[in-house]
Amino acid sequence: MRSLHILGSLAVLALTLCAGPASAQSKSPAGAKEAESCRTVRFGDVGWSDIAATTGLASVVLEGLGYQPKTTLASVPITFAGIKSKQIDVFLGYWNPSMTPMIEPFVKAGQVKVLDQPNLAGAKYTLAVNSTAFEGGLKTFADIAKFRKELDGKIYGIEAGNDGNLLIQRMIDKNEFGLKDFKLVESSEAGMLSEIQRASRLKKWIVFLGWEPHPMNVQLKMKYLEGGDTVFGPNFGEAKVYTATTPDYQARCPNAARLIGNLQFSTDLENQVMVPITNKVKPNDAARDWLKKNPDVLKKWLAEVSTFDGKDGLAAVSKHLGL
Repeated sequence: MRSLHILGSLAVLALTLCAGPASAQSKSPAGAKEAESCRTVRFGDVGWSDIAATTGLASVVLEGLGYQPKTTLASVPITFAGIKSKQIDVFLGYWNPSMTPMIEPFVKAGQVKVLDQPNLAGAKYTLAVNSTAFEGGLKTFADIAKFRKELDGKIYGIEAGNDGNLLIQRMIDKNEFGLKDFKLVESSEAGMLSEIQRASRLKKWIVFLGWEPHPMNVQLKMKYLEGGDTVFGPNFGEAKVYTATTPDYQARCPNAARLIGNLQFSTDLENQVMVPITNKVKPNDAARDWLKKNPDVLKKWLAEVSTFDGKDGLAAVSKHLGL
């Protein structure tokens, strides 16, 4: 899940977004042209490489359909607030259950809609350690406090305001697992990964926020900690990722919404797209390269989806990709 720059306030967000309403999943007559207000599809991206990957994939397909996708980077709370104010149309990264406390008030107030089907299943999200710490005996949440000296009293998270960071800080504040003397180190996905790589190179211990899908699972020697069910959920924080949209998106922009609702990913797919992204390749470029090599996904994604002006969607995207 995580990297890039985060915008700090809703005021900044408002300046970076185009004004105007939005919409997510309905059924317009086949071949009907979408309303002009739907041409720009505004995505929220909270700075995680998995969301950069899925947003990149959706954006490339939308470009092929004649839409103009735009992405704004913002923290998780500001992204949900942006959907509420209709400055963001779509967010492909609602991790359930870790983000549920953040999104629930918006959903209950009818300000954010969550699509029924997840766009990704089989994800995980919990604390992890490098191989040095694991081999030294740090294998569960209950072990962390025993190795405070080796860990320098630090738990590494990602950007401020992130749901995972909040869970870590809650453990510290409530002295869960005896962590009251620990400090949460907040930075970014890239910053955290750099710290892990540095610690591993120097054979130092480190405990950090880990998740899958992410290239870290194959690029780093790491292990997820057991025993964190009460904090991150069972099965190593097993999660499903859902799509959130403005409540009226389906009614206003049915064709674009249908594509958004059709998007289904896998951990293997996202891992593959994320590898070049973590190596500084632009998300849309990484997504375009992957789609050229794996065009079969387009048939399902583009089922009953036309171009912005009502023409054959699959044919247009295939041409756009040079297939």
